Amino acid sequence: MFNELQQEIIITVAIVVFILVVYFILKRNSAPQTNSNVSEKNDSPEVSIEEKVETVPEIKEEPKIEQLSEISLYGTEEGDFGVITPTPEDKTLTDRRKNDKTIQKRSVPEHGKITKQNFSEFAGERILVAEDNIINQKVLLGLLAGSGIELVMANDGQEALDILENDTNFLMILMDAHMPRVDGFQATRIIRENPKYDHILVVALSGDTASDDIQKMKNAGMSEQLEKPLRMESLYKIIYAYTGKETPISEPAETIMRENLDVDKGLQTCGGDEDFYREILSEFMTDYANSSDELGELLRAHNLQAADALLLDIIGITANIGAHKLREIASNMKLALSDTHEQSYFSLFDQYKVHIDRLKQDIRKY
Repeated sequence: MFNELQQEIIITVAIVVFILVVYFILKRNSAPQTNSNVSEKNDSPEVSIEEKVETVPEIKEEPKIEQLSEISLYGTEEGDFGVITPTPEDKTLTDRRKNDKTIQKRSVPEHGKITKQNFSEFAGERILVAEDNIINQKVLLGLLAGSGIELVMANDGQEALDILENDTNFLMILMDAHMPRVDGFQATRIIRENPKYDHILVVALSGDTASDDIQKMKNAGMSEQLEKPLRMESLYKIIYAYTGKETPISEPAETIMRENLDVDKGLQTCGGDEDFYREILSEFMTDYANSSDELGELLRAHNLQAADALLLDIIGITANIGAHKLREIASNMKLALSDTHEQSYFSLFDQYKVHIDRLKQDIRKY
Protein backbone atom coordinates (compact mmCIF):
# COMPACT_ATOMS: atom_id res chain seq x y z
CA MET A 1 0.00 0.00 0.00
CA PHE A 2 2.85 2.30 0.83
CA ASN A 3 4.39 1.56 -2.56
CA GLU A 4 1.17 2.48 -4.33
CA LEU A 5 1.01 5.86 -2.53
CA GLN A 6 4.63 6.51 -3.38
CA GLN A 7 3.97 5.79 -7.04
CA GLU A 8 1.02 8.23 -7.14
CA ILE A 9 3.15 11.02 -5.65
CA ILE A 10 5.90 10.43 -8.17
CA ILE A 11 3.42 10.49 -11.08
CA THR A 12 1.86 13.76 -9.81
CA VAL A 13 5.24 15.44 -9.46
CA ALA A 14 6.21 14.28 -12.92
CA ILE A 15 3.05 15.79 -14.41
CA VAL A 16 3.69 19.14 -12.67
CA VAL A 17 7.30 19.20 -13.86
CA PHE A 18 6.18 18.42 -17.41
CA ILE A 19 3.65 21.24 -17.38
CA LEU A 20 6.28 23.70 -16.08
CA VAL A 21 8.76 22.63 -18.76
CA VAL A 22 6.19 23.10 -21.52
CA TYR A 23 5.24 26.56 -20.13
CA PHE A 24 8.84 27.83 -20.11
CA ILE A 25 9.48 26.45 -23.60
CA LEU A 26 6.43 28.27 -24.96
CA LYS A 27 7.38 31.47 -23.20
CA ARG A 28 10.93 31.32 -24.61
CA ASN A 29 9.62 30.77 -28.14
CA SER A 30 7.30 33.77 -27.88
CA ALA A 31 10.00 36.22 -26.73
CA PRO A 32 12.01 36.36 -30.02
CA GLN A 33 8.79 36.93 -31.98
CA THR A 34 7.99 40.01 -29.90
CA ASN A 35 11.49 41.36 -30.26
CA SER A 36 11.28 40.76 -33.97
CA ASN A 37 8.15 42.85 -34.17
CA VAL A 38 9.81 45.65 -32.24
CA SER A 39 12.82 45.40 -34.47
CA GLU A 40 10.66 45.60 -37.56
CA LYS A 41 9.02 48.70 -36.17
CA ASN A 42 12.36 50.25 -35.33
CA ASP A 43 13.77 49.31 -38.75
CA SER A 44 10.93 51.08 -40.59
CA PRO A 45 11.95 54.26 -42.48
CA GLU A 46 12.05 57.39 -40.31
CA VAL A 47 9.24 59.84 -41.07
CA SER A 48 10.23 63.51 -41.28
CA ILE A 49 8.42 66.23 -39.30
CA GLU A 50 7.06 67.71 -42.50
CA GLU A 51 5.62 64.35 -43.56
CA LYS A 52 4.06 63.88 -40.16
CA VAL A 53 2.42 67.31 -40.34
CA GLU A 54 0.94 66.46 -43.71
CA THR A 55 -0.76 63.41 -42.25
CA VAL A 56 -2.55 65.42 -39.57
CA PRO A 57 -6.15 66.16 -40.64
CA GLU A 58 -6.82 69.84 -41.28
CA ILE A 59 -8.62 71.47 -38.35
CA LYS A 60 -11.01 74.19 -39.37
CA GLU A 61 -11.19 77.21 -37.11
CA GLU A 62 -14.57 77.52 -35.42
CA PRO A 63 -16.45 80.81 -35.76
CA LYS A 64 -15.98 83.23 -32.90
CA ILE A 65 -18.88 83.71 -30.52
CA GLU A 66 -19.68 87.22 -31.70
CA GLN A 67 -19.98 85.94 -35.27
CA LEU A 68 -22.43 83.24 -34.31
CA SER A 69 -25.05 85.74 -33.20
CA GLU A 70 -25.60 86.83 -36.80
CA ILE A 71 -25.63 83.39 -38.43
CA SER A 72 -28.83 81.53 -39.25
CA LEU A 73 -28.77 77.74 -39.56
CA TYR A 74 -30.98 75.31 -41.43
CA GLY A 75 -31.03 71.49 -41.90
CA THR A 76 -32.73 69.15 -44.28
CA GLU A 77 -31.62 66.11 -42.27
CA GLU A 78 -30.25 65.62 -38.80
CA GLY A 79 -26.73 67.01 -38.69
CA ASP A 80 -27.12 68.87 -42.01
CA PHE A 81 -26.47 72.54 -41.20
CA GLY A 82 -25.43 75.44 -43.37
CA VAL A 83 -25.48 79.21 -43.54
CA ILE A 84 -28.33 80.73 -45.50
CA THR A 85 -29.52 84.23 -46.24
CA PRO A 86 -32.04 85.18 -43.53
CA THR A 87 -35.65 85.57 -44.54
CA PRO A 88 -36.90 89.16 -44.86
CA GLU A 89 -38.74 89.01 -41.54
CA ASP A 90 -35.77 87.53 -39.71
CA LYS A 91 -32.90 89.56 -41.16
CA THR A 92 -33.37 92.63 -38.99
CA LEU A 93 -30.83 92.26 -36.18
CA THR A 94 -27.84 93.48 -38.14
CA ASP A 95 -29.80 96.28 -39.80
CA ARG A 96 -31.19 97.55 -36.53
CA ARG A 97 -27.76 97.48 -34.89
CA LYS A 98 -26.33 99.48 -37.76
CA ASN A 99 -29.31 101.84 -37.71
CA ASP A 100 -29.00 102.46 -33.96
CA LYS A 101 -25.54 103.96 -34.56
CA THR A 102 -27.00 106.82 -36.57
CA ILE A 103 -30.47 107.31 -35.07
CA GLN A 104 -30.39 108.55 -31.50
CA LYS A 105 -33.44 108.58 -29.25
CA ARG A 106 -33.89 110.83 -26.25
CA SER A 107 -36.41 110.59 -23.46
CA VAL A 108 -39.50 112.79 -23.53
CA PRO A 109 -39.98 114.78 -20.30
CA GLU A 110 -43.33 115.30 -18.64
CA HIS A 111 -45.34 117.99 -20.32
CA GLY A 112 -48.70 119.69 -20.44
CA LYS A 113 -51.39 119.33 -23.07
CA ILE A 114 -49.98 119.19 -26.60
CA THR A 115 -51.56 121.47 -29.20
CA LYS A 116 -50.85 122.33 -32.83
CA GLN A 117 -48.73 125.22 -31.64
CA ASN A 118 -46.18 122.86 -30.07
CA PHE A 119 -45.19 121.39 -33.44
CA SER A 120 -43.61 124.69 -34.43
CA GLU A 121 -40.73 123.62 -32.17
CA PHE A 122 -39.67 121.29 -35.00
CA ALA A 123 -39.76 123.85 -37.80
CA GLY A 124 -37.35 122.92 -40.59
CA GLU A 125 -37.68 119.15 -40.16
CA ARG A 126 -38.79 117.07 -43.15
CA ILE A 127 -41.02 113.99 -42.91
CA LEU A 128 -41.87 111.54 -45.69
CA VAL A 129 -45.41 110.16 -45.38
CA ALA A 130 -46.23 106.88 -47.17
CA GLU A 131 -50.04 106.71 -46.92
CA ASP A 132 -52.54 105.60 -49.57
CA ASN A 133 -55.60 107.07 -47.84
CA ILE A 134 -56.25 110.66 -49.03
CA ILE A 135 -58.23 111.58 -45.90
CA ASN A 136 -55.38 110.45 -43.64
CA GLN A 137 -52.99 112.52 -45.73
CA LYS A 138 -55.19 115.59 -45.27
CA VAL A 139 -55.40 115.01 -41.51
CA LEU A 140 -51.61 115.03 -41.25
CA LEU A 141 -51.30 118.06 -43.50
CA GLY A 142 -53.88 119.93 -41.43
CA LEU A 143 -52.33 118.89 -38.14
CA LEU A 144 -48.86 120.15 -39.06
CA ALA A 145 -49.97 123.14 -41.14
CA GLY A 146 -48.14 126.27 -40.09
CA SER A 147 -45.65 124.33 -37.96
CA GLY A 148 -42.73 124.77 -40.37
CA ILE A 149 -42.44 120.97 -40.76
CA GLU A 150 -42.28 119.94 -44.42
CA LEU A 151 -44.36 116.91 -45.36
CA VAL A 152 -43.65 114.96 -48.57
CA MET A 153 -46.48 112.62 -49.56
CA ALA A 154 -46.20 109.19 -51.20
CA ASN A 155 -49.30 107.19 -52.13
CA ASP A 156 -47.68 103.78 -51.61
CA GLY A 157 -44.40 102.11 -50.72
CA GLN A 158 -43.06 102.22 -54.25
CA GLU A 159 -43.55 106.00 -54.48
CA ALA A 160 -41.74 106.36 -51.17
CA LEU A 161 -38.79 104.34 -52.52
CA ASP A 162 -38.74 106.42 -55.71
CA ILE A 163 -38.63 109.65 -53.67
CA LEU A 164 -35.78 108.34 -51.52
CA GLU A 165 -33.72 107.55 -54.60
CA ASN A 166 -33.29 111.29 -55.22
CA ASP A 167 -33.90 112.77 -51.76
CA THR A 168 -32.66 111.33 -48.47
CA ASN A 169 -32.98 114.49 -46.36
CA PHE A 170 -35.74 113.25 -44.03
CA LEU A 171 -35.95 112.94 -40.26
CA MET A 172 -38.37 110.04 -40.47
CA ILE A 173 -40.84 108.14 -42.63
CA LEU A 174 -44.42 107.67 -41.43
CA MET A 175 -45.10 104.33 -43.09
CA ASP A 176 -48.59 102.94 -43.52
CA ALA A 177 -48.34 99.19 -43.04
CA HIS A 178 -50.95 98.21 -45.64
CA MET A 179 -50.73 99.81 -49.09
CA PRO A 180 -51.15 98.70 -52.71
CA ARG A 181 -48.24 97.78 -55.00
CA VAL A 182 -45.48 97.82 -52.36
CA ASP A 183 -46.79 97.69 -48.78
CA GLY A 184 -45.13 99.21 -45.75
CA PHE A 185 -43.42 96.00 -44.65
CA GLN A 186 -41.68 95.37 -47.97
CA ALA A 187 -40.74 99.03 -48.42
CA THR A 188 -39.24 99.17 -44.93
CA ARG A 189 -37.13 96.04 -45.50
CA ILE A 190 -35.74 97.58 -48.68
CA ILE A 191 -34.99 100.85 -46.87
CA ARG A 192 -33.25 99.12 -43.96
CA GLU A 193 -31.06 97.14 -46.36
CA ASN A 194 -29.65 100.35 -47.89
CA PRO A 195 -26.91 102.05 -45.79
CA LYS A 196 -27.62 105.48 -47.24
CA TYR A 197 -30.96 105.50 -45.40
CA ASP A 198 -29.48 104.60 -42.01
CA HIS A 199 -30.19 108.07 -40.62
CA ILE A 200 -33.93 107.90 -41.40
CA LEU A 201 -36.32 106.57 -38.77
CA VAL A 202 -39.23 104.44 -39.99
CA VAL A 203 -42.43 104.77 -37.95
CA ALA A 204 -45.34 102.40 -38.62
CA LEU A 205 -48.81 103.88 -39.17
CA SER A 206 -51.37 101.18 -38.48
CA GLY A 207 -54.59 100.34 -36.72
CA ASP A 208 -53.13 96.92 -35.86
CA THR A 209 -52.29 96.99 -32.16
CA ALA A 210 -51.96 93.31 -31.28
CA SER A 211 -48.56 92.30 -29.92
CA ASP A 212 -47.97 89.94 -32.87
CA ASP A 213 -48.69 92.73 -35.34
CA ILE A 214 -46.38 95.16 -33.55
CA GLN A 215 -43.62 92.54 -33.47
CA LYS A 216 -44.06 91.97 -37.20
CA MET A 217 -43.56 95.70 -37.77
CA LYS A 218 -40.41 95.72 -35.65
CA ASN A 219 -39.08 92.68 -37.50
CA ALA A 220 -39.50 94.56 -40.76
CA GLY A 221 -37.41 97.44 -39.38
CA MET A 222 -40.09 99.85 -38.15
CA SER A 223 -38.57 101.27 -34.98
CA GLU A 224 -41.75 102.90 -33.62
CA GLN A 225 -45.49 102.52 -34.11
CA LEU A 226 -48.27 105.13 -34.24
CA GLU A 227 -51.80 103.87 -33.88
CA LYS A 228 -54.60 104.97 -36.16
CA PRO A 229 -56.55 107.20 -35.68
CA LEU A 230 -53.50 109.34 -35.06
CA ARG A 231 -53.27 111.13 -31.71
CA MET A 232 -51.61 114.54 -31.63
CA GLU A 233 -49.66 113.83 -28.44
CA SER A 234 -48.27 110.51 -29.73
CA LEU A 235 -46.96 112.14 -32.90
CA TYR A 236 -45.40 114.96 -30.89
CA LYS A 237 -43.58 112.50 -28.62
CA ILE A 238 -42.15 110.57 -31.58
CA ILE A 239 -40.84 113.70 -33.29
CA TYR A 240 -39.45 115.10 -30.03
CA ALA A 241 -37.69 111.83 -29.16
CA TYR A 242 -35.81 111.65 -32.46
CA THR A 243 -35.38 115.23 -33.63
CA GLY A 244 -32.18 115.77 -31.63
CA LYS A 245 -32.85 119.50 -31.37
CA GLU A 246 -32.81 121.33 -28.07
CA THR A 247 -36.47 122.19 -28.30
CA PRO A 248 -38.58 123.61 -25.48
CA ILE A 249 -41.49 121.55 -24.29
CA SER A 250 -44.72 122.57 -22.64
CA GLU A 251 -44.50 122.72 -18.89
CA PRO A 252 -46.37 120.04 -16.94
CA ALA A 253 -49.99 120.98 -16.55
CA GLU A 254 -49.72 121.42 -12.79
CA THR A 255 -47.24 124.31 -13.16
CA ILE A 256 -49.51 126.46 -15.35
CA MET A 257 -53.01 125.15 -14.59
CA ARG A 258 -53.22 126.67 -11.14
CA GLU A 259 -56.21 128.16 -9.39
CA ASN A 260 -55.43 131.49 -11.06
CA LEU A 261 -55.33 130.21 -14.67
CA ASP A 262 -57.02 126.98 -15.77
CA VAL A 263 -55.67 126.59 -19.30
CA ASP A 264 -57.77 123.48 -20.02
CA LYS A 265 -60.97 125.33 -19.17
CA GLY A 266 -59.94 128.34 -21.23
CA LEU A 267 -59.12 126.17 -24.25
CA GLN A 268 -62.47 124.39 -23.96
CA THR A 269 -64.21 127.76 -24.06
CA CYS A 270 -62.22 128.61 -27.21
CA GLY A 271 -63.07 125.31 -28.90
CA GLY A 272 -59.51 124.01 -28.51
CA ASP A 273 -58.11 126.84 -30.64
CA GLU A 274 -54.96 127.84 -28.80
CA ASP A 275 -54.28 130.84 -31.03
CA PHE A 276 -57.71 132.21 -30.22
CA TYR A 277 -57.15 131.53 -26.51
CA ARG A 278 -53.85 133.39 -26.54
CA GLU A 279 -55.58 136.28 -28.31
CA ILE A 280 -58.16 136.52 -25.52
CA LEU A 281 -55.44 136.42 -22.86
CA SER A 282 -53.62 139.18 -24.68
CA GLU A 283 -56.78 141.32 -24.73
CA PHE A 284 -57.29 140.68 -21.01
CA MET A 285 -53.78 141.90 -20.28
CA THR A 286 -54.36 145.02 -22.39
CA ASP A 287 -57.77 145.90 -20.94
CA TYR A 288 -57.67 144.62 -17.35
CA ALA A 289 -54.04 144.29 -16.23
CA ASN A 290 -54.42 147.60 -14.33
CA SER A 291 -57.99 146.95 -13.22
CA SER A 292 -56.98 146.90 -9.55
CA ASP A 293 -55.84 150.54 -9.78
CA GLU A 294 -59.02 151.58 -11.57
CA LEU A 295 -61.22 149.64 -9.18
CA GLY A 296 -59.45 151.14 -6.15
CA GLU A 297 -60.04 154.69 -7.39
CA LEU A 298 -63.75 153.98 -7.95
CA LEU A 299 -64.20 152.50 -4.47
CA ARG A 300 -62.40 155.36 -2.74
CA ALA A 301 -64.55 157.82 -4.69
CA HIS A 302 -67.66 155.83 -3.69
CA ASN A 303 -68.54 155.51 -7.38
CA LEU A 304 -70.12 152.11 -6.75
CA GLN A 305 -72.18 152.07 -9.95
CA ALA A 306 -69.04 152.32 -12.14
CA ALA A 307 -67.30 149.79 -9.90
CA ASP A 308 -70.25 147.41 -10.35
CA ALA A 309 -70.04 147.73 -14.16
CA LEU A 310 -66.27 147.10 -14.13
CA LEU A 311 -66.66 144.02 -11.92
CA LEU A 312 -69.35 142.67 -14.23
CA ASP A 313 -66.96 142.85 -17.18
CA ILE A 314 -64.20 141.17 -15.15
CA ILE A 315 -66.53 138.36 -14.07
CA GLY A 316 -67.34 137.61 -17.71
CA ILE A 317 -63.77 137.69 -19.06
CA THR A 318 -62.30 135.67 -16.16
CA ALA A 319 -64.91 132.95 -16.79
CA ASN A 320 -63.80 132.75 -20.42
CA ILE A 321 -60.05 132.50 -19.72
CA GLY A 322 -60.34 130.07 -16.79
CA ALA A 323 -59.36 132.53 -14.00
CA HIS A 324 -61.57 130.89 -11.37
CA LYS A 325 -60.20 132.50 -8.24
CA LEU A 326 -60.31 136.07 -9.55
CA ARG A 327 -63.83 135.51 -10.86
CA GLU A 328 -64.94 134.31 -7.43
CA ILE A 329 -63.47 137.37 -5.71
CA ALA A 330 -64.98 139.76 -8.29
CA SER A 331 -68.42 138.13 -7.85
CA ASN A 332 -68.24 138.51 -4.04
CA MET A 333 -67.14 142.14 -4.40
CA LYS A 334 -70.07 142.91 -6.68
CA LEU A 335 -72.49 141.50 -4.09
CA ALA A 336 -70.74 143.41 -1.29
CA LEU A 337 -71.20 146.76 -3.05
CA SER A 338 -74.78 146.84 -1.81
CA ASP A 339 -73.51 146.86 1.79
CA THR A 340 -72.54 150.54 1.99
CA HIS A 341 -72.58 150.56 5.79
CA GLU A 342 -69.98 147.83 6.49
CA GLN A 343 -67.99 148.51 3.30
CA SER A 344 -66.78 144.88 3.34
CA TYR A 345 -65.84 145.24 -0.32
CA PHE A 346 -62.58 146.92 0.77
CA SER A 347 -61.30 143.69 2.37
CA LEU A 348 -62.27 141.80 -0.81
CA PHE A 349 -60.47 144.46 -2.85
CA ASP A 350 -57.23 143.62 -1.03
CA GLN A 351 -57.67 139.97 -2.11
CA TYR A 352 -58.41 141.13 -5.66
CA LYS A 353 -55.06 142.98 -5.88
CA VAL A 354 -53.13 139.88 -4.74
CA HIS A 355 -54.84 137.45 -7.13
CA ILE A 356 -54.79 139.59 -10.23
CA ASP A 357 -51.03 139.93 -9.82
CA ARG A 358 -50.73 136.14 -9.61
CA LEU A 359 -52.99 135.74 -12.65
CA LYS A 360 -50.84 138.10 -14.70
CA GLN A 361 -47.74 136.09 -13.75
CA ASP A 362 -49.37 132.84 -14.92
CA ILE A 363 -50.53 134.43 -18.18
CA ARG A 364 -47.02 135.70 -18.93
CA LYS A 365 -45.59 132.27 -18.12
CA TYR A 366 -48.08 130.58 -20.46
